[in-house]
Amino acid sequence: MTTRLQQALAETSAKVETALAAILPLHDGPEARLFAAMRYAALGGGKRLRPFLVLQGARMFLVNEARALRAACAVEMVHCYSLVHDDLPAMDDDDLRRGRPTVHRQFDEATAILAGDALLTGAFGVLADPLTHADASVRAELVLALAEAAGADGMVGGQMIDLEAERQALDLGAITRLQRMKTGALIGFAAVAGAILGKAPQPQRDALRGYAHGLGLAFQMTDDLLDVEGTEAETGKRTGKDAARGKATFVSLLGADRARAQASLLAEQAAAHLDLFGEKADLLRDLARWVIERRA
Repeated sequence: MTTRLQQALAETSAKVETALAAILPLHDGPEARLFAAMRYAALGGGKRLRPFLVLQGARMFLVNEARALRAACAVEMVHCYSLVHDDLPAMDDDDLRRGRPTVHRQFDEATAILAGDALLTGAFGVLADPLTHADASVRAELVLALAEAAGADGMVGGQMIDLEAERQALDLGAITRLQRMKTGALIGFAAVAGAILGKAPQPQRDALRGYAHGLGLAFQMTDDLLDVEGTEAETGKRTGKDAARGKATFVSLLGADRARAQASLLAEQAAAHLDLFGEKADLLRDLARWVIERRA
């Protein structure tokens, strides 16, 4: 990781942490446990990859940072909700996330479900608030784009296919589609959110979508590699899960060496989509390289 990317990611993480803490305040009433679980899920960890994409895209289009930060928090709230539900016994049944107990282990299953529900619905409230943008049509476009990315045709649909993968063999095409939906759709929203906020022209939005497509697949291939080659100490979560369940992954279908080479190629292709932005997109190029080099 380059020094400039490391610094930029750290700055993003700090800003998002502060903004999320304000959006998710502590409560004293009977719903206090719910808010505590929401904060536990959303604060104190994570790569903040999706907020980073939102903020970098927004900077390229000269979007007010306070507005961009709200959109960044919204996508992170959806991401965190997805992790809470993904870790549940009915899904992946994980007890470790980001190096600490998962939400249903720290609290209980019912509270974890409700915390995920509240994070998801709260994200749309953040986007719909005039503080995110003065133009109602921009806010509506953000809400629609996030709904498409997070719903049955995006992340949730991908999770359903992932569950089916435990019961039937999927080929490379099916695995690619699964990951485009489960992981790539939300990354795609994050990459284009800044352009939506900045009312950018279509060619620039298309370039960012192309970048996100390659980045998302490279990210997932690296995740699959880490599940095989990484350690729990490095990743902050249980490894070897997919092999234990007999699930097809990029690594099981391609082998580690081919998967690593393909991830590298996808990262290069992602970066190439940024050519029209010149130096303004250098940090996004650095991110594409980091995605395939990371160990967590």
